[in-house]
Amino acid sequence: MMPNKPWLANYPNSVPKTINPDRYSSIMELYEECFDRFRMHPMSICMGVTHTYDDMDRASLAVAAWLQAQGLPQGSVVALMMPNVPQYLPTMIGILRAGYVCTPINPLYTGRELRHQLNDSGAKVIFVVDNFAQALEQVIEETHIKRIVLSKMGDMMGLKGILVNTIIRQVKRLVPKYNLNDPKYDVTKFPDVLKKGKNLPFQKPKLSLDQTAFLQYTGGTTGLSKGTILTQRNIAAAAMQSEAWTRPITSEINEVYINMVMALPLYHIFAFMLSLLGMRSGYTFILVPNPRDIPGFIKTLSKQPFHIFPAVNTLFKGLLDNPNFKNLDFSSLRISQAGGMAATEQTAKRWLETTGCPMIEGWGMTEGVAAGTANIVTDRKFNGTIGLPLPSIDVIVIDDEGNSLGINQAGEMCVKGPNITSGYLNRDSSDDFTQDGYFRTGDIVSMDEKGYITLLDRKKDMVLVSGFNVYPNEIESVMLECEGVIDCAVIGIPDENQGEAVKIYIIPADNNVTKSIIKEFALDNMTGYKCPRHIEFVSELPKSNVGKVLRQKLREKHMADNPQR
Repeated sequence: MMPNKPWLANYPNSVPKTINPDRYSSIMELYEECFDRFRMHPMSICMGVTHTYDDMDRASLAVAAWLQAQGLPQGSVVALMMPNVPQYLPTMIGILRAGYVCTPINPLYTGRELRHQLNDSGAKVIFVVDNFAQALEQVIEETHIKRIVLSKMGDMMGLKGILVNTIIRQVKRLVPKYNLNDPKYDVTKFPDVLKKGKNLPFQKPKLSLDQTAFLQYTGGTTGLSKGTILTQRNIAAAAMQSEAWTRPITSEINEVYINMVMALPLYHIFAFMLSLLGMRSGYTFILVPNPRDIPGFIKTLSKQPFHIFPAVNTLFKGLLDNPNFKNLDFSSLRISQAGGMAATEQTAKRWLETTGCPMIEGWGMTEGVAAGTANIVTDRKFNGTIGLPLPSIDVIVIDDEGNSLGINQAGEMCVKGPNITSGYLNRDSSDDFTQDGYFRTGDIVSMDEKGYITLLDRKKDMVLVSGFNVYPNEIESVMLECEGVIDCAVIGIPDENQGEAVKIYIIPADNNVTKSIIKEFALDNMTGYKCPRHIEFVSELPKSNVGKVLRQKLREKHMADNPQR
């Protein structure tokens, strides 16, 4: 049998075995502690514009006061649909500060995806950057949204923001036309929220660690994404776990300010957890609104030293593939944290050779605020495991009957800890937990005698595209609405750039159904990373005797048809 918590014996001396989120009365006590400790530290740099922790404190207070003035009852849900711009974090913190629940939304969502999250969460107010207002306009009549706060990318960039907004709107034409001018929509511009909120009274709400702080949506196996309920305790715990784990290196950085590259989107759970980690330690976030622009990203990195660089494997690889990346100064880089998807040994090797800093791989999930397991931050060698459980996280490996397994035996990883969700909104979550309260991750792992965990397989059918969970059932349910599609099935296939890509097998009604029609329909109804990159027409799909599509058979078919891959 597996010894009890073997990983604890392998913790670095400076890492505590447990953390205690109950030292805080609420998540706002944690945030306010950060503002007080680091008031004059720079908190964010975006397009050359710097904001201090004091700036962000004042902005979040203005957002909170304005929200309270709208008369929303405490516990109301407020949606946040923005890329990595300076107003993201003060808006998010302002929502929590006012006593409300935040539900972050992927700005690239189509109308269909946006409508589901807004309705499922019950959001009454939405903060949205105008680049993405068109999707909101398409569905607002079918939601409970009563108030809209419209923001422009450059709204917190002063005079430079005017130039940024002009280039985005007039030169690059990145703001699709929308019309939310109807008097029945209560629309406020973000600068007006800051201006009015600054002069409005703020009533500090009574908050507790048991209250819901976030509704973070994750891919749904039923075809619809699920709202993970994250309490204030879950959030505080993840912040403390992450900070404790990185301490062996961060405690030795002698710089006045520690810069963390924030290229991962803040609406994603991995980046959100990193923002918590960073604020607890007074980091400066180098905000990157569009990391897909690799030349622009490299230019941003050239302007200041960077000490901590979290990313997904595809982003590390994309930078390495650009010949100018190697010319950057990596002398300050101390932690390169890989997460969101499996890191490859080849990319890890190239990263170490180019930067001199090893990639440290870990594992997390939305349901645990992205805190789960990680390799020791002082390790220099890539070992192919997802590391050890973080402080106060317990992991067991079980078989299909729920029995605990021993050393190096493969089974389902189940986790328990103060950062783990209690379940999903509007759903019976009892089957997601074991009888003794461990969350079933659905990931197949084995654990060695030291407590290091090797990820063997993921949730059976989930596709991981550039670190984003994509569930075949959702894509299939959308594509079955496409005219001429009789039946379809989705699998993930290996992809050099994205880790995996979506492939769809389609039974067409006739020859009028073309790949271009399928691609156009997908792009109209789903975020880009969910859209099938590979389409194959077939006359039938392999199914079980009860009619369930056998995706494993399709994976085998793909491998047989593409042996060189």
